[in-house]
Amino acid sequence: MNIRPEQHKLVKQWTEKAEEDFRTAGYLLVLKEDWPLNPVCFHSQQCVEKYIKALLVYCSIQFPKSHDVVELLNLVPENYRPDLSIYDLATINRFAVETRYPGEWEIVTRQEAEESTRIAGEVCQKIRQLLDKDVLDR
Repeated sequence: MNIRPEQHKLVKQWTEKAEEDFRTAGYLLVLKEDWPLNPVCFHSQQCVEKYIKALLVYCSIQFPKSHDVVELLNLVPENYRPDLSIYDLATINRFAVETRYPGEWEIVTRQEAEESTRIAGEVCQKIRQLLDKDVLDR
């Protein structure tokens, strides 16, 4: 796809921020057994959200200020929509809010934290395959 230079720059910025979140989630997950798991899930969700937003910018699609990754993915044109599990995206959606604010939320388990990083990794891989290599070059 031929994209404008300013679009190229913005896609690159979104993917770089997404990668920071992915690395942060991974680092936090391996620190130690009693380390808080909420930040792992939050950064995994943020990685997914930012990669989808990068794809939307790449496709020249405006998007609302939203953390709902299912809603955002539905804005991606069919021919650029990665094959992602809606169940996985719905699972990770809850971590945009529940992991940051007090409330009557269920406690995040280590299994959920590991699953959230798996989902984020899959989203990274599938969306990176759709973006031009020159957008992703560091």
